[in-house]
Amino acid sequence: MIACLGIALVAGMAAGETPREGPSVDLRHGDLKVSESRRHLVHAGGTPFFWLGDTAWELLHRLNREEAERYLEDRRQKGFTVIQAVVLGELDGLGAPNAYGDRPLDGRDPTKPNEAYFKHVDFIVATAAEKGIFIGMLPTWGSHVTDRGAVLTAENARIYGRFLGTRYAKSPNIIWILGGDRPPEKHIPVWRAMAEGIREGDGGRHLKTYHPRGGESSSAALHDEPWLDFNMLQSGHAAKDIANWKMIAADYARKPTKPCLDGEPRYEDHPVNWRAENGWFDEVDVRQGAYWSLFAGAHGHTYGCHPIWMMWDTGPDQPRRMPSPVRHKWTEVLDLDGAWDMMHARHLIESRPFLSRVPDPTLIAEGQGEGADHVEACRGDGYLLAYVPTGKAVTLRLATIGGDRVKAWWFDPRTGKAKAIGEMSKKETARFVPPGTPGRGNDWVLVIDDAAKGFPAPGTR
Repeated sequence: MIACLGIALVAGMAAGETPREGPSVDLRHGDLKVSESRRHLVHAGGTPFFWLGDTAWELLHRLNREEAERYLEDRRQKGFTVIQAVVLGELDGLGAPNAYGDRPLDGRDPTKPNEAYFKHVDFIVATAAEKGIFIGMLPTWGSHVTDRGAVLTAENARIYGRFLGTRYAKSPNIIWILGGDRPPEKHIPVWRAMAEGIREGDGGRHLKTYHPRGGESSSAALHDEPWLDFNMLQSGHAAKDIANWKMIAADYARKPTKPCLDGEPRYEDHPVNWRAENGWFDEVDVRQGAYWSLFAGAHGHTYGCHPIWMMWDTGPDQPRRMPSPVRHKWTEVLDLDGAWDMMHARHLIESRPFLSRVPDPTLIAEGQGEGADHVEACRGDGYLLAYVPTGKAVTLRLATIGGDRVKAWWFDPRTGKAKAIGEMSKKETARFVPPGTPGRGNDWVLVIDDAAKGFPAPGTR
């Protein structure tokens, strides 16, 4: 079945796509940890890890095994490294059974997990591991802690956390994400107890973070919590051109230093501000959110697609409450352009020494722009990158690049292909004009290398 799916996916690729064979991540590199710089994630042996996530919140709850394998294989083909999924889901996660008729808890009691339900979760975790994909596992959606009818308390959250930590202690592909679209402030003892229970179960093997509500970051209330290994923010779905780079910059500047990323930006095929009359977010919004956050200092990025997070299909078993309009089945949107574009972003970042990558807005001498035109820049060992979202000219300072000569490229975030601008003597500043006509959707990444480094074309190995 996997081979057939792979053939279908590759055959359906857009021209110019460059898939890479093999698993998304080689788990033989070891468990994840925070890098020495406290800015990135690496494997135990020091191999860099790039977080390319997808929000599949209802994966564990709504899909059967064949569907789950189909979804995971698709995401492997596109280079995703983390799938964010919830054990006690948002969409009637305690009351509605999974595809096999099993609910997660007996009598809605977190101290009484249903073995049959968790065997299905086990299957998905193991299948993801075979494909080199981490599961960013949320023990529960935040509503089951904070809302009316909540079932988790500080007492039983520790027991539930210990159960989960113990059950997945030997799984090499788990990252714990507490929270779930809710503010933590009034319930910190519950989340702290859950985190402590997980640590008691897995011995502290797996990293932990927290998924906040829209427009917020885990750092606001939890930055100093010892169990919080890195910060996650949710820039959300309220408007076009959300300046998530500002949110990343704020977390990047916090002390003590912790890695950060946008764990829920604008979803592709999602109505703007949850209203269809406002239009729908598309691949341009997806790329803008990704490159803005990455170049502002995020260690990775999460993609999302509206029908996929809820695994929306048709039929009588759909959730009774829908948070916003849906216009496609999840199986119809696996190949949206934005998902492919995220693969190109990963390839670009990994084609340069990315553990040395730091944000640096001072690289932009002229043309930084405002709003949708905002240019974000970063630099690393022997290179700099600038995201030009609407194709307008930009002037960069080149002094941070070593050597006497530089090589410049335009990297196309739609195709993953790079166009050489040429090699030149290094100047104090240089002006660059992107290809095409300025405007929405004509976004480019300017790559400037120290010519002596001999880097390959951006996006290639």
